[in-house]
Amino acid sequence: MPQGPLVYRQRLITRIAHWVWAVSLFFLMLTGLQIFNAHPSLHIGKEAGFQYDNAILEIGARQDGDTLRGMTRLFGAEFDTTGLLGVSGGEARAIPAALTIPSYQSLATGRVIHFFFAWTLVGTLALWLAASALNGHLRQLVPTLADLRALPRDIADHARLRFHHSAGYNVLQKLAYASVLFLALPLMILTGLSMSPGFNAAAPWLLDLFQGRQTARTIHFLTMLALLGFFAVHMAMILLAGPLNEMRSILTGWYRTDETHD
Repeated sequence: MPQGPLVYRQRLITRIAHWVWAVSLFFLMLTGLQIFNAHPSLHIGKEAGFQYDNAILEIGARQDGDTLRGMTRLFGAEFDTTGLLGVSGGEARAIPAALTIPSYQSLATGRVIHFFFAWTLVGTLALWLAASALNGHLRQLVPTLADLRALPRDIADHARLRFHHSAGYNVLQKLAYASVLFLALPLMILTGLSMSPGFNAAAPWLLDLFQGRQTARTIHFLTMLALLGFFAVHMAMILLAGPLNEMRSILTGWYRTDETHD
């Protein structure tokens, strides 16, 4: 446990934004899986349909005698995923009810909730970016050359579960947070807009940038998986580095360091 002084590490706007993003991403993921259920396949290219063989992922069901079996096809390789994907609860359903909002099949409801939290995320991110640029917090997330030189040592420390509780972010934190805030979230927003026919009419160049709506949909889905992976690592680091100290930081702003001052 760190024994150094408390420092004010997280500003109010950052703490509010953090929890709004957490709630928004939770609903976005589960409603996104509800929307995915309406067309449970991912494609690369501008076209999709029976005449095109450009799917990289397909989840479905097929009748095997008296048994309905779930199947998942990934890059042409087929797997029996009955009870997990394709078929659950005895019915054909790509993603199980426990992992979708709403739990019943309703594309319209899923889309309404998805869009509400999507715009909540966009608005909060814009406000946070503006506030963080003004208060200097944004600069704290950008790795410096000194940070990058310290990267091998920081990786080695994390591998040995040696965590340093300092007032600033370490280089791995900076790289992780910057990747999410400046790459993953903007990519999610842009690919989401690329799937909107109304936005396509206003900005057709965006659809060309992602090489079609189907490719944008695939990138959108893969980015969601990357964010899910970030969440898993993020939670593991909180538990390993000291959950009480980490939670105090994101709830009150105050963080106890292990730095000593003579």
